[in-house]
Amino acid sequence: MSSPVNIPFQSFISIDRDSSTSIYLQITFQFINAIQRGYLPTGLKLPGSRTLSELLGVHRKTIIAVYEELDAQGWVQIHSNRGTFILDKEPEKIKIKSSESLQLYSYPRQTGFSFNKTNILDNPYEYGDFLYRWNDGTPDYRVTQIETFTKFYSASLKRKQNQKKWAYSKEEGSIYFRKQLSNYLNLTRGLHISDKNILITRGVDASIYIISQILLEKGDKVVVAETSYFAINMIFQKNGAQILTIPIDKYGIQVDKLRELCEHTTIRALYLTPHNHYPTTVTLSGSRRMELLQLADEFGFVILEDDYDYEFQYDKNTTLPIASADTNGMVVYVGSFGKTLPPGFRTGFVVAPENLIYEMRKYLGIIDREGDIMMEQVLGELIEEGEIHRHLKKSIKIYQQRRNNFANILKETFGNDINYQIPTGGLAYWIEWQKSVNLLKISQECVKYNLLIPRTLLYQNKSITAMRIGFGHLTTEEMKNSIEILSKSIVSISTSH
Repeated sequence: MSSPVNIPFQSFISIDRDSSTSIYLQITFQFINAIQRGYLPTGLKLPGSRTLSELLGVHRKTIIAVYEELDAQGWVQIHSNRGTFILDKEPEKIKIKSSESLQLYSYPRQTGFSFNKTNILDNPYEYGDFLYRWNDGTPDYRVTQIETFTKFYSASLKRKQNQKKWAYSKEEGSIYFRKQLSNYLNLTRGLHISDKNILITRGVDASIYIISQILLEKGDKVVVAETSYFAINMIFQKNGAQILTIPIDKYGIQVDKLRELCEHTTIRALYLTPHNHYPTTVTLSGSRRMELLQLADEFGFVILEDDYDYEFQYDKNTTLPIASADTNGMVVYVGSFGKTLPPGFRTGFVVAPENLIYEMRKYLGIIDREGDIMMEQVLGELIEEGEIHRHLKKSIKIYQQRRNNFANILKETFGNDINYQIPTGGLAYWIEWQKSVNLLKISQECVKYNLLIPRTLLYQNKSITAMRIGFGHLTTEEMKNSIEILSKSIVSISTSH
């Protein structure tokens, strides 16, 4: 039998003398881990207490305590005058591996059991370390007044009267925030709601997921526009829904086509982004909004209205949500609050009649009962103090200027080769190419010049060649440089054929 001294005990036993866990327990736990993972095979004779104490640099009594603990737990067996062995009935018959072949295995890479897998929810986003990275329209957190919000948060934490709100309660989240948010939404979006009509979530996707759990059953038909937000469609499909599509034009979804669909099939829900349709940025006309409400009443389907970027409006004539004109409880309104704030301050919400909110809170209570109480407290104070209005007013000026700059750069670079409309809201452009180009190859070429254009921004089939490009996160210089890369890549692809 090979000598136990040849086993490199120092390679799997590490002692932290600053730890609150006693040294003998640290060594014991690491011995157990090594036995479980096969590093120390059954039948192995361990070194004597004096030898191992010298190897590990600890007192001999510590090793004696380790061996006694392992013996008490049934991991080793101590034989008087013979030594200590990894527990086995006949240790002398076990052959020990050479020290060169021994290895401490890491945590298992795969489960030892089967489970259900889904391809529907695979992450479609692309990431990478590039100088320029386009997205579908996100704010630039470099322009947020982080110092202001930090002061609000710090002051709220120190305020003694807020500390009692940290305790668990029967309510999900902060009632104070829901009251402030309901006032804010009534003022800015023409709603007529109270805190009882609001559910606070982690974001729009989370809101849609909870709604789908309650409203949809397997086989239910959900209508979306022909081009729509893929991530939300994934949620519907994961819940067993069948996706149906209707065309869209410059006035939004074609309501007459929706009526034709409703007349020969049962529709459970219509999902749309009427303020700035995703991805084309088209605004649904006022007359079609009223027609949709009439159709929902007539055929009994739910309108899921997603106002993901309502806060970004540049024209004086503000278009109110469909939910503001709903009198029969057919609209479930979903949105995002604080999108101009730093990432950690953003939150999602659902507005609906009380009976649906009551049911949704049951689901929220399972996955996120308490929410972020302190953050919600701070957001409520930002609303009550008027800081949200002041910050949004400053931000809109910056993003409106960026929108205009982006339009000028597009025109100077591509002229009549592309078609686009300057969006009245939101943080993205919808650009259609007038000539035949291969967008996927162009995006691959852009990577060579340090520009990432994710595939999720590309829309190309027999009838359309288009791209959704966000401008909010780009400075003027970043716009010019990245558009120049796009132009250079298009030329490179064209000349190579």
